[in-house]
Amino acid sequence: MQAEACFEAYLKQSKHFALLAANLQIHGVMETLGELDYIVRDLKTEKIVHIELACKFYLYDEKAGLSEEEKWIGPNRKDRLFDKLEKVKLKQFPLLQTNETIQKLAELTIQKPSSQQLCLKAFLFLPKKMSVEIFPKTFKECIVGYYIKNNDLEEDETALYAVPTKKEWLFPINSLTDWHNFSEIKELIEAQLKINKSPLIYKKTPHTVERFFVVWW
Repeated sequence: MQAEACFEAYLKQSKHFALLAANLQIHGVMETLGELDYIVRDLKTEKIVHIELACKFYLYDEKAGLSEEEKWIGPNRKDRLFDKLEKVKLKQFPLLQTNETIQKLAELTIQKPSSQQLCLKAFLFLPKKMSVEIFPKTFKECIVGYYIKNNDLEEDETALYAVPTKKEWLFPINSLTDWHNFSEIKELIEAQLKINKSPLIYKKTPHTVERFFVVWW
C-alpha cells in the first residue's frame, strides 16, 4: 500500500502520464474478480496504458529452482519472482480482457488500454560473499544488501543496529530512531528466528551503513 501511494503520487505530478484510474476493482456477479492498479494516458503518444505495480524484497538462492526467476525468493520462502510473474501473466493482465472490465471502463468513459506494463520495484539481497557482477544490469541496479545465517553475525562494538518492522522497510534508514547495541540486537534477531521469521537488519557505523537479512532457513 505504501508503494502504491508513492507511485500514484508520482503519476499525479508526472509530465509524461495522466492518471485516469487507480486501484480499479472489477466485480463479478458473486465476487470481486480482481483489481487494475493504474490506467494512464501516455501524454507523448496519447495511448492508454494499464500498469501493474509490484514492490518486492527477494533473496537469491541458487538451490531454489532451475530458472533464474525461481531462485529469487521472499525472505521467508513464501513467494518467488517466478510466482509473481506468473500471476501477472495468467491473472492480472488477462483481467483487462473480461466483459466486466470492459463494462467498468465504459461506465467511467475510459478507453480500453492498448498495452499493459509491469512496474516491478525490487530490493534484492545476495549471499554475503556472492559477487554482483554475475547478474544482468537491471538486477545489479536493484541489489541493496546481503543475507546471512545467525551464526555468521559478527560482533562490532562500533556499530548500532535496527530491526525495522515490515511497514518500515521502505523508510529511509535515517528516519529510524530505535537503535541497539550488538547484544540487544542478537536477542531481537533470535526471537524472530524462533518463529521462522527472517528479520531485516540495518547496521550503521561512523562510516558505513549496511542492510541485510538474517535468515532462519
